[in-house]
Amino acid sequence: MSLVETLTWLVDIESVTGDEEQICGAVAERLAGLPQQRVQDSLVVGRPGGRPMVVLAGHLDTVPRQGQGPARVEGDRLYGLGASDMKSGLAVMIHLLERSQTGPYDLIGVFYAAEEGPHEHNQLRSVLSEVPWLREADCAIVLEPSDGEVQLGCNGVVNARVTFLGRAAHSARPWWGENAVTKAGEWLAEMHRLEPRPHTVGGLEFRRTFAVTRAAGGVANNVVPARFDLNVNMRFPPDMTLEEAVAELQGICAVADEFAVADTAPAGRVDADHPVLARLVELSEVPPTAKQGWTDVARFSEIGVPAVNYGPGESAEAHQEGESVSLAALERSYAVLTDLLFPQSPAT
Repeated sequence: MSLVETLTWLVDIESVTGDEEQICGAVAERLAGLPQQRVQDSLVVGRPGGRPMVVLAGHLDTVPRQGQGPARVEGDRLYGLGASDMKSGLAVMIHLLERSQTGPYDLIGVFYAAEEGPHEHNQLRSVLSEVPWLREADCAIVLEPSDGEVQLGCNGVVNARVTFLGRAAHSARPWWGENAVTKAGEWLAEMHRLEPRPHTVGGLEFRRTFAVTRAAGGVANNVVPARFDLNVNMRFPPDMTLEEAVAELQGICAVADEFAVADTAPAGRVDADHPVLARLVELSEVPPTAKQGWTDVARFSEIGVPAVNYGPGESAEAHQEGESVSLAALERSYAVLTDLLFPQSPAT
């Protein structure tokens, strides 16, 4: 198959989060000639052989459909659910793994499930636990959408439930109660005015951000609400620890009556100086950038494996109804990684 045919095949396999068994089996069958280890609905392809080990990692799942049909090519783009995020990256991984294994590296593919769902259900955690030799990898490349750039590190995440408490009353006599929703008004106005806070890490600019992303309060149109719950999402840069981030967010939300951390994800380390990853930056022919979002680069950082984001997808296309990927970017990503992993071996 060509790269485009492989991507078409992948896009047409249903793999919404929680339904990855079929695509995991299909990838396993496609790469049946290589050593494999299955972990739940995730797959590790390849094994250590004594050479420096490079891991290629990508998630199998997509967000739910928004009316997309089968994969289709129009002009220089392929359209379909997951085309950018991140089945184009999976296609590149498959073709690299299918190449001769006689290069200077032991090439390992990690195809994992449940990345698009809650952080704690992401199966990469299980894979790294159940296949302990992955911790000995020289480096890892996560083929998430990166717009053709090598994106270093990634922001960490804190989600917290913030609650304002009041006292219920009939809305005809609101002075008998205390409105929990309007009690939060001044704090919400301050949150609205909060600007992103820049951090320079490894010569790259990350931004520390705070956003109210959900809100719920009230039980009826004629009852003064006694409780107002909000979710606050914080993105913090690699030079902050998780503990520092939680402490700062708690301080920002100090006027609330209740504060509870709902979930967290650590930031990913900036590994600009690793020789293989530095060579990838050179081959990409564009300056590296900071990864403002969260990716599984952070999971590799947790186990001490240097990692970067580099894939053919486009960040702006992810999760869009009309999601698509540039075929030129698909070919370019494959060519760059071929030059990196199989020096002096032309991409085919």
